[in-house]
Amino acid sequence: MSIFTKRFLLGICLFVGLLLPLNLQAQKANEENEENKENKGKNEFSIDAKLNTRWELRIGGFDPKAEEEKVGKAHFIMGQYRLNLGYKRDDWLEIRLSPQFSGVWGQAGGTLSLSEGWLCMKHKSGVFGKIGRQVFEYDDERILGYDDWSMTAPTHDALKFGYEGHGHKLHVLLAYNQNPENVDEGTTYYDGGLQPYKTMQTLWYHYETPKSVFGFSVIGMNIGVQSQRSDQPNKTFYQQLFGTYVTIKPSIVSLEGSFYYQMGKEEHGMKLNAFMGSAKVKVTPSEIYNLYAGYDYLSGDNFPVPVKGGLGLIYHKEAKGFTPLFGSHHEFYGAMEFFYMDSYVHNFSPGLQNLYVGGNVIPVRGLKINAAYHFYAISADLSYGREGKLKKALGHEAELNIGYTFANFVTVSAGYTFMYGTKTMEILQRVSDKRMLHWAWAMLTVTPTFFTTTWYDKKKNKNKN
Repeated sequence: MSIFTKRFLLGICLFVGLLLPLNLQAQKANEENEENKENKGKNEFSIDAKLNTRWELRIGGFDPKAEEEKVGKAHFIMGQYRLNLGYKRDDWLEIRLSPQFSGVWGQAGGTLSLSEGWLCMKHKSGVFGKIGRQVFEYDDERILGYDDWSMTAPTHDALKFGYEGHGHKLHVLLAYNQNPENVDEGTTYYDGGLQPYKTMQTLWYHYETPKSVFGFSVIGMNIGVQSQRSDQPNKTFYQQLFGTYVTIKPSIVSLEGSFYYQMGKEEHGMKLNAFMGSAKVKVTPSEIYNLYAGYDYLSGDNFPVPVKGGLGLIYHKEAKGFTPLFGSHHEFYGAMEFFYMDSYVHNFSPGLQNLYVGGNVIPVRGLKINAAYHFYAISADLSYGREGKLKKALGHEAELNIGYTFANFVTVSAGYTFMYGTKTMEILQRVSDKRMLHWAWAMLTVTPTFFTTTWYDKKKNKNKN
């Protein structure tokens, strides 16, 4: 463990130690404030944390081209340690700061960053505004989500404002990103920033009432990405996404579906024409268990991977591979995260078809078991320049996950995933020639609350001499 990491963890321990006397003072302050409860000016302050430690074992799934990776085996431990500071005044003001350290055990330095840092103001009419580094979680989080599994948990520097009330929610999201060292009149934003986009404007509307069995959302996004063309390095290309998400929950059976369409231009200036659709049914006979099944279809580009030894010079008039943008990929497209975590040759994608079934069971309080099966296939054609037509099937994946929560803030979980890939999967450079992949993990998550206090503004004395 590096000196930097040791100092950071030591600082957290000292900080927690200092909170003990503060808790005693907070209790005394709360007793003194009992007489001021009827006055306006209620203040709340809390300090809590999230400590994640995960061990992983991977066998297979590495690039088979590299001689040293033919075995494709790796095991490591990752850590994520986050401290949350929260302040709230009445029902109109809320502030949150969340510094975070994450990295692989033994990694020099690791990453120390600000996970969240925002201010939110609300009006009793339902109008609100929120500014700063924040989390975006919308609908089923397929397009805009908070993928905390990645340990970095992507957030956005943005302004969010809108209205919420009477079953209606209307949100506007605005973001404009720049690199710190950029002095070129604010015209460029390259890779390496908090998010891959330069600008983003989003309009989202949702309707659902507590007594209603029907809910729906519509979303429209305009995203500006930095040009990757050498002849136009300072240009910004814009792409748009439009779509809807629908839920129906009549009884023990619930249905949900979504459809999204992408247009505009991608980062190389090529016309974008892509779409995706999804459907899911879930049956919940009791609180103890449920079963679900679903299907995802994401459009793709034909011939995204060149023949072995070829140059890969294949002409495309437009890009048809759908990009899930900023969603929680781990939740939807398999635990091994083969898809939509990195790009293929020339950023083209063969698309994806994902047929899955699964279930959850809670045999005893605090214990949850999940099992799922996925069948993967591409949605495009890879046969160009090859003898015979390649099958679209990519392989089969089986997942088993177990989690147990005790003391209300400690969770121990583990999982195992096995996948058998096809020849098509091998060509996509996602498996070795053995085509069998294994992944196992174990994780400890602790979410303690160190300190909470509430106080009221003192009543002003109006009888002044």
